[in-house]
Amino acid sequence: MRVTNRLFTLVSGLLLLVGSTLLQATPQIQTWMTPAGVPVLFVAAPDLPMLDVRIAFQAGSARDNGQSGLASLTADLLDQGAGEWDANAIAERLEAVGAEMSIEAQRDMASASLRSLTQQPALNQALETLAQVISQPRFAEADFERMRANVLTSLSRDEQDPGTLGQKAIYRRIFGDHPYAAEPSGTPDSVAALNREDLARFHARHYVARNAVVALVGAVSRPEAEAIATQLTAGLAQGEPLPPLPPVADPPTAVLESIAFPSTQTHVFTGQPGMKRTDPDYFTLYVGNHILGGSGLVSLLMEEVREKRGLSYSVYSYFLPLAERGPFIAALSTKNDQGQGAREVLMATIERFRTQGPTPEELTAAIKNITGGFPLRIAGNGKIAQYLAMIGFYGLPLDYLDRFNDRISAVTAEDIRDAFQRRIDPARFATVMVGPAVKAPAQAQP
Repeated sequence: MRVTNRLFTLVSGLLLLVGSTLLQATPQIQTWMTPAGVPVLFVAAPDLPMLDVRIAFQAGSARDNGQSGLASLTADLLDQGAGEWDANAIAERLEAVGAEMSIEAQRDMASASLRSLTQQPALNQALETLAQVISQPRFAEADFERMRANVLTSLSRDEQDPGTLGQKAIYRRIFGDHPYAAEPSGTPDSVAALNREDLARFHARHYVARNAVVALVGAVSRPEAEAIATQLTAGLAQGEPLPPLPPVADPPTAVLESIAFPSTQTHVFTGQPGMKRTDPDYFTLYVGNHILGGSGLVSLLMEEVREKRGLSYSVYSYFLPLAERGPFIAALSTKNDQGQGAREVLMATIERFRTQGPTPEELTAAIKNITGGFPLRIAGNGKIAQYLAMIGFYGLPLDYLDRFNDRISAVTAEDIRDAFQRRIDPARFATVMVGPAVKAPAQAQP
């Protein structure tokens, strides 16, 4: 749900124009536990009369437990009715005070976000609404049927998009029987099999104090922030902590899946398990991938695949760190008669970078680009709240933002070569190709 009014739009515009002192200095994080035992991370940002809230729960799709799409549909239903309010009433309450609220489920977490002015009674009405949404959702049958139909329609559209088909397939190939393999939005069969009782049970198990983290950023004092965090979490059941997710296994060998699709281009996805959010190689792999395929038009993959050979308009690579090892994926799309050739260049470039690492010039440019862009990553209360939720959810050190640039600057070319040789092995990559010209191979091949 996303609602706004003219006053809020004006203040948001001022936020973009004025910025804040957080552009010049990293946020000073304060932390404590609510009476319900929920960790809170708070940054005071007094420049504008606004508050950003983000509450993260261990309620992502990795917790679907064989019911693919359950976490996502649960999150979708939260703001469709809670306590005494239906979806229209919730929207009207937020619109009346110029507040924004959004809820989403990813693989590790589900999160509820709120942005509000800090004047009363507007702030209290916004906070009261969010607290009720996360703690007392209705899961009314009519709302459930409507939202499930929307998801099924979206899944049907996905089946008509070759890029989406490839993205879903590469996760299945990389993660096998691990919970990360399942698409968060589910499949037509899995979503059709869900019922509202499934959602109510999932909420009761996962949206609890023992599995929550609260992030607050805005123009409130520490005592006010403590009261707000208590208000938001008081209605949550205490619950029980969830067991950790299973480790992600290394793929035993390479695999190539070909998906025939009548598209105008062939889509290529390749990769393997990458790194955890708390991985000791995080900063090294981050900088290395920035050079390899994460820096847009100036990346090595762009240079080799697009600029030198004209094989693809867009090519990229990324790590997605999660609680357990998330994926490392490289991808491109190309003319149907160039699919295999483009894939070979993609794999060869990754292997060469793995073996040789970056040049001194490439490393220097990457470090300057990453550290120079860091202020923009925390330029706004909403962005900082996202970082705080991430820090709290994954148990990262409170000096994560303070030391970010120093850790990036400390990465050496030898560090990158060593980390990529230890962590990335193209000979065991899973690969998915989607297009009209692809053919199923006789056997798996690198």
